Amino acid sequence: MHPRIEDYALIGDEQTAALIGTDGSVDWLCLPRFDSAACFARLLGDEENGYWRIAPADAQGACTRRAYRPDTLVLDTEWETDDGTIRVTDLMPQRDRAPDLVRIVEGVSGRVTVRSDLRLRFDYGSIVPWVRRSDGHRVAVAGPDSVWLRSEPEVRTWGEKFGTHAEFTVEAGEKVAFVLTWHPSHEPRPPLVDPYKALHTSVRDWRKWAGRCTYDGPYRDAVIRSLITLKALTYRPTGGIVAAPTTSLPEELGGVRNWDYRYCWLRDSTLTLNALLAAGYQEEAEAWRNWLLRAVAGDPADLQIMYGLAGERRLPEFEVPWLSGFAGSAPVRIGNQAVEQLQLDVYGQVMDTLALARHAGLPPKPQIWAIQAALVDWLRSHWRQPDEGLWEVRGGRRHFVHSKVMVWVAADRAVRTLEKNPELEGDLDGWRELRDEVHREVCEKGYDAERNTFTQSYGSRELDAALLVIPRVGFLPPDDPRVVGTIDAVRAELGHDGFLRRYSADETAVDGLPGGEGTFLVCSFWLADALHMTGRTQEARELFERLVGLANDVGLLSEEYDPAARHQLGNFPQAFSHIGLVNTALALFGGDGAG
Repeated sequence: MHPRIEDYALIGDEQTAALIGTDGSVDWLCLPRFDSAACFARLLGDEENGYWRIAPADAQGACTRRAYRPDTLVLDTEWETDDGTIRVTDLMPQRDRAPDLVRIVEGVSGRVTVRSDLRLRFDYGSIVPWVRRSDGHRVAVAGPDSVWLRSEPEVRTWGEKFGTHAEFTVEAGEKVAFVLTWHPSHEPRPPLVDPYKALHTSVRDWRKWAGRCTYDGPYRDAVIRSLITLKALTYRPTGGIVAAPTTSLPEELGGVRNWDYRYCWLRDSTLTLNALLAAGYQEEAEAWRNWLLRAVAGDPADLQIMYGLAGERRLPEFEVPWLSGFAGSAPVRIGNQAVEQLQLDVYGQVMDTLALARHAGLPPKPQIWAIQAALVDWLRSHWRQPDEGLWEVRGGRRHFVHSKVMVWVAADRAVRTLEKNPELEGDLDGWRELRDEVHREVCEKGYDAERNTFTQSYGSRELDAALLVIPRVGFLPPDDPRVVGTIDAVRAELGHDGFLRRYSADETAVDGLPGGEGTFLVCSFWLADALHMTGRTQEARELFERLVGLANDVGLLSEEYDPAARHQLGNFPQAFSHIGLVNTALALFGGDGAG
């Protein structure tokens, strides 16, 4: 049986991440960066595409239990067998030069025989490396990649069927450590890390970081876990945050909605900054703001919806035919063609983010206002264009209401900033006129008076969960009948077992793709926010509790959820979902204990 998406846990070093299954197998790891080619790609194929499993020799399935050490990204996995109990501790310590994957086997009770099976396959599972011994290590080399496997001297490793294997016994209190280290094959081996010291340091540093969280209300453990996940998805050298560490985990099992999410989206920017600032993480918020400024610098006409980890603009999309896909969900895609789309809403996201950063008192940068003014001036001439919208549809451009609302946000934030900072230069009257014109058009062309709801696009009858942000961004007040009507309509038409799909049932006409998808978790968090803003706080809290309950056994959420099959869907773990959890918790319970 193929693992479920929720069977995986995440470890990482803030430059890349690994997914580890309940069976003790590392099935996904890209080195040296999130967006590098995977050396373990079993997640999207089979064992021949690379994995590393450590478990009792006779174990056939899932572990007995597993958990992160409290307030850390250090994972403990335990097996109880007839012979005793072992614990495998997995972590990726903060790197000095090279990425390390540390796996420590510990005897808890009895005497257990343990087996390690390592199958390295570079370039997304397609290249078998040449493996040799050197100084007691196993060294795998192919092209630009080199990986060193180090274990305790008493553990014998051997090669068989293009894999590296080991079998040993541990008794109560005994420990055996393995360290997997990557480096460019043309460079000498980097310094060796002490696995036990790395464990101690990682636990200490993660707990120190988690201790900075100012939220102390209900569901604090879920909020902390989401913040740690968000931190783990941060590319530390630049401050960029990837949407997820995976590619091509399907939005429908067996379907074709499989996308590469190992990049940084502008759509997440405001909500990300708000979550970090509201939870007390100003340093991370500033790093994200600075990444954003570098990424969007240049001609406003060239603004993209997403960028690479360091702000790279070219993210060409191609398919990997040798991988069968998660649970047979092909194709597997690398890169993301949506980078070429026009999404007018990102201009509003950037303006809203920079306005929030200014209001929060983040250290100013001299170029910020010049960038903002240029963005709004560009919108004045181009906002009437149709676009692909927030959801990156591939079925043709439309006049999406959410996109136009975010154009209004861009103009509104520019006007407000100028009004509060008269020393800045800008066309205040012109931007006010733009703001008012967009508002009038959206209310006229994007509103269905018969049903008392805004619609997905001008003249359509379809609805869109993105309409729930209308009161949050201030386009209309929460008590406006049109806002209440929209919330109720979206809830009724897009609801599935209390959760929300992104848009209406006739979705192929919108996104140009066959098949369906699950309910979209961040949209359901938006619904909770909207219910709270319109005075239905108890309903909002009940929905929030159900959403928190969808997290897997170690507190992680993917992009989507299938209420019928009751399993997670989409790339995992998903930053957008965890950002939604944090922001909704702060909105619902912040007054109950947030500092």
